[in-house]
Amino acid sequence: MIWRASVLTLFPEMFPGPLAQSLAGRALQTGIWSLEAVNIRDFARDRHRSVDDTPFGGGTGMVLRPDVVDAAIASVADGRPIIYLTPRGRRLTQRDAERYATAPGLMLLCGRYEGVDQRVIDARSMEEVSIGDYVLSGGELAALVLLDTTVRLLPGVMGAADSAVDESFAQHLLEYPHYTRPAEWQGRRVPDVLLSGHHAAVAAWRRAEAERVTRERRPDLWAAHTVASQATAP
Repeated sequence: MIWRASVLTLFPEMFPGPLAQSLAGRALQTGIWSLEAVNIRDFARDRHRSVDDTPFGGGTGMVLRPDVVDAAIASVADGRPIIYLTPRGRRLTQRDAERYATAPGLMLLCGRYEGVDQRVIDARSMEEVSIGDYVLSGGELAALVLLDTTVRLLPGVMGAADSAVDESFAQHLLEYPHYTRPAEWQGRRVPDVLLSGHHAAVAAWRRAEAERVTRERRPDLWAAHTVASQATAP
């Protein structure tokens, strides 16, 4: 079954964009997943193709109308989860991407202006997701990020079966440092253990480095890793 993504946006020309390249692009070409960009403006109900209006209660900016957004959703709705990309959403995690990859696909609503009328968010039981604590001009770039991190987890997209296992966040740990040829560069040598050919020692070094980097850079992740390790300890 093809994993289907539908993106509801005022700027459909932004897709597939970078998703047409590299892993996601090859998977798109080979039919592992599909992508359709739905122009919200096509569902406007007046001759001016208006999709927004002033907010009740006053304030600056405009709000996307619930009737227009709902009509756009209805045109492609088939039971797939609906994700609304918004700065006020819960922050996207690797666990979310893993969950999305097991679904039949996603529908992604890209916000613009001051946002989307809350009534259609509630009526459609949307999951509100943010990619970070900053504000973008719209949800399109966030949708590209979410799709990239999800599509690469679909079966057949990544080459090595264990590629995702060793990546950052796989076990609430950041990834260990990587080295390649030459063995010495500008007076800096590759750690001896990586040249030893001793697989168990290499694995132990990588694990220790992943733990060190996580402790130093992401104490929040380290705390989650500690809790998870204690929960699975015999």
